[in-house]
Amino acid sequence: MAQKTKPRCPAHPIQPSPPVSPPPPTPVGQIYKASTSPCCSHSKTQNGARRMGEANRQGSAVPLLCTVGALLALLVPVEPTRAPDCGGILTPLGLSYLAEISKPHAEVALRRDLMAQRASDLFLGSMDPSRSRISSVKVVDLKLSLIPEAGLRMGIKAELRIAPLHAVPMPVRVSIQADLHVDMGPDGNLQLLTSACRPTVQAPSTREAESKSFRSLLDKEVNVDKLCLDVSKLLLLPNEQLMSLTAPFPVTPSCQLQYLPLAAPVFSKQGIALSLQTIFQVAGAAVPVPVSPVPFNMPELGSTSTSHLILAMSKHFYTSLYFTLERAGAFNMTIPSMLTTATLAQKITQVGSLYHEDLPIMLSAALRSSPRVVLEEGRAALKLFLTVHIGAGSPDFQSFLSVNADVTTGLQLSVSDTRMMISTAVIEDAELSLAASNVGLVPAALLEELFLAPVCQQVPAWMDDVLREGVHLPHLSRFTYTNVSVVIHKVRSSTCKVLPATRHLRCSCYT
Repeated sequence: MAQKTKPRCPAHPIQPSPPVSPPPPTPVGQIYKASTSPCCSHSKTQNGARRMGEANRQGSAVPLLCTVGALLALLVPVEPTRAPDCGGILTPLGLSYLAEISKPHAEVALRRDLMAQRASDLFLGSMDPSRSRISSVKVVDLKLSLIPEAGLRMGIKAELRIAPLHAVPMPVRVSIQADLHVDMGPDGNLQLLTSACRPTVQAPSTREAESKSFRSLLDKEVNVDKLCLDVSKLLLLPNEQLMSLTAPFPVTPSCQLQYLPLAAPVFSKQGIALSLQTIFQVAGAAVPVPVSPVPFNMPELGSTSTSHLILAMSKHFYTSLYFTLERAGAFNMTIPSMLTTATLAQKITQVGSLYHEDLPIMLSAALRSSPRVVLEEGRAALKLFLTVHIGAGSPDFQSFLSVNADVTTGLQLSVSDTRMMISTAVIEDAELSLAASNVGLVPAALLEELFLAPVCQQVPAWMDDVLREGVHLPHLSRFTYTNVSVVIHKVRSSTCKVLPATRHLRCSCYT
């Protein structure tokens, strides 16, 4: 017995109508949960005629109380879900690089701290000839090592030249070993703090250096307690730099994003891992992006990796990015066409009855549902679900034909400075279908003949123009990315084997 199938298109023509935006998803921070009020539960202790009578007398009040309880429960918002959608790992090689470039900075900071006292004495007019002085400061070694589950250990060795006035300077070595950790402050910013500090001062083994007078002068010149007060500033990452991580970055004139750490970074033998949540905004208001159905997991660091930094951007990050651009109207586009009403009437005869003069055909497109990001092994693509309205004359035309256009375009990802550059590659697939018509039924093949070429040419160009400035990646001020390798791959979590594979974009940065 043959089964009947429903027709794909309605039998009667559909009147043209403006594109209807999809209803916004439930905001993450505005999900309301109804709870069962205690008055709605049935008590088994009610027995006897008296209690039955009381129950009957109160029966009318029970539904009212339950309704009020449910309404009150709806007024209590659930706390917004905080989940990471990107993150980074500073590798041991990156830590060594940070130590190397911090040496000149540490030398300047030590010179300022150790020689500041002498400068103040000169400013106050002190002419005590017995005062010693530091003539030079040179950092000869600076090392950083990981302390798993704790923080960092910083070792600094500096050589000083110190001597009384009118005397030959004597070399003195200052060593500092400090344990550092990162905490999250109440404002959500990361803070580099000192857990322990052990400074030592070593003078050469000479009779003059071992004299009581020189030791006394050395104690006055080299204040080891002062060196430990803020030893973390000897690195090229003071707290001001860490705060720059959470600065808002523009995406388009009306959109911006902000990376917020969810917790203090995790220290392990593999490096320093930090998970981030991206907040997207349109016109200064946060966009309630859909919740990711798949948890984010940082990719495993390969033992042979020569990267200084690994950045992982999840599929949900890109989905949220395009969702935000949709909310900002960035995909409402005008598509030029070489057609006119006269040439179109040769293919669709009813167009000639609508327009008695030859006018240029105008196309305007808008999303009818949210874009879909596809990340596969070595491939990135974006699926757009557009409705193209076709009319004639001025830009505010009245459409006589509406076409659904499902376009899949490949994405090319690269990094320039601190920005992810996203550009369209080629149109991988495009399908047109009739959505509404005032000029009769138009076959899909004719729609593609007339409108497929301008759609495939103009949609990628429009998208490239929207993101022409790129998307800022998580970074600290005064740092940039060089020799970047962009890899699209799948990351599977051994603890989440029942879930679909999560997909991430990894930027391996060699500095």
